[in-house]
Amino acid sequence: MHEMSLAEGVLQLVEETARREGAARVKTVVLEIGQLSSVEPEALKFCFEAVAHGTMADGAALAILDVPGAGWCMACSATVPLQEVFGTCPQCGGYQVQATGGTEMRVKEIEIE
Repeated sequence: MHEMSLAEGVLQLVEETARREGAARVKTVVLEIGQLSSVEPEALKFCFEAVAHGTMADGAALAILDVPGAGWCMACSATVPLQEVFGTCPQCGGYQVQATGGTEMRVKEIEIE
């Protein structure tokens, strides 16, 4: 389950930021996770709760914002919504669609005190 290593990375980033800002604890972490990122949000929530135990992020709420998939079709030059990485173009039915959005995972914001 790669969500555990992702949760550890998020925690490290969040704690470094909180320390730099002189915070005592982290209240909320907001993540953007793309639909095409191969990250399971519920598994990530579970893993984050486990790795945050006993840290300054212990008990922090984890909010996840869903980022829709998008791609550019080489055949018809259209920017189209994508439901899967190697999906077909909904405009022309072609298979030469390059993902341009929805593959990312990033910390959007944290709330500290």
